[in-house]
Amino acid sequence: MTGQEREFTSTGVPPWKSPVALSVALHLLIVGVALAGWSWSSSIQEPPPSSISARLITQQKPEPSPVVEPVEQPDREQEQKELEKQKQIEAQKRQQQKEEEARKAAEQKKRKETERKAEEQKKVEERKAREAREAEAARQKAEAEAKERERRKAEAEAEKQRQQEAKRKAEEEKQRQEEQRKREEAERKQKEEQARQEAERKRLEAERRLQEQQLEAQAEQARKARADEARRQEQAAAAKARQTQMLSESEKYQALIRERLSQAWYPPSSATEDMTARLQITLLPTGELAGVKLVASSGNTAFDNSALGAVRSLSRYPVPSERDTFETYFRQFTIEFNPRRLR
Repeated sequence: MTGQEREFTSTGVPPWKSPVALSVALHLLIVGVALAGWSWSSSIQEPPPSSISARLITQQKPEPSPVVEPVEQPDREQEQKELEKQKQIEAQKRQQQKEEEARKAAEQKKRKETERKAEEQKKVEERKAREAREAEAARQKAEAEAKERERRKAEAEAEKQRQQEAKRKAEEEKQRQEEQRKREEAERKQKEEQARQEAERKRLEAERRLQEQQLEAQAEQARKARADEARRQEQAAAAKARQTQMLSESEKYQALIRERLSQAWYPPSSATEDMTARLQITLLPTGELAGVKLVASSGNTAFDNSALGAVRSLSRYPVPSERDTFETYFRQFTIEFNPRRLR
């Protein structure tokens, strides 16, 4: 029913003229008629109850009075009529529904036919538009090709003229370059001659300067040789004087060290004059003993130990304050222990 109402609404039929509304109205009419007939038949067929007067004569149980049943024949006929009428209404309703369905089918078919024709018309128009576009495109292409041919032709003509002009200019340029080459060749030869003359002049000048420089260099070399020789002699003399001074100073401190060691050394009673022990002594710049090592034994352990003990007994050795003299003679030196001499 809801679907039918939507179709009727969509087709523009007023709601009060729809089959549903008509069906509801007919049902209400049938129900009203049925109720009215039933009330009329009940008031006609059922008379009001009559009063009965009686007198009791005996004690017998009274018999029940007969019940008058209502006549039902008219009600059944009325119901039969109502049923027939309802059947007719239902038949009319079905007929209306069929007609409505046929009408809607026809409308739908007509709408589809219209849509089909519209679609065909649209396709025809699209085909015509496409053909028109293709024709316009072909025309534009033909025009473009014609213009392109004209342009190429014009370009070919312009290129031909350009090549001719370029050829003329190239010939003129070639002639100009040939003349320029001849002038440059002449100028080059002239410059080469001038350059040759200038080179010769410079060569002679260079030779003169070289000779002067060689003479000056020889003189300078001789002067430097004399100065170097004088400087070497001065350095040798200074070194000799320095060596003499260092040797003299070292001998003075060596004598002091031997004196200190001879005072600190106590040879053992088993020592003989032939025994000699050689020790290597290493000192610090402050005069402190850095180390002592026996490098040559006397053959007598007591003799060797007495010599080592004498070296270790001195807390500080007399050393020169001059660093070069100390490094040369007193950083590390050897000393011999012998009962007759200490050197």
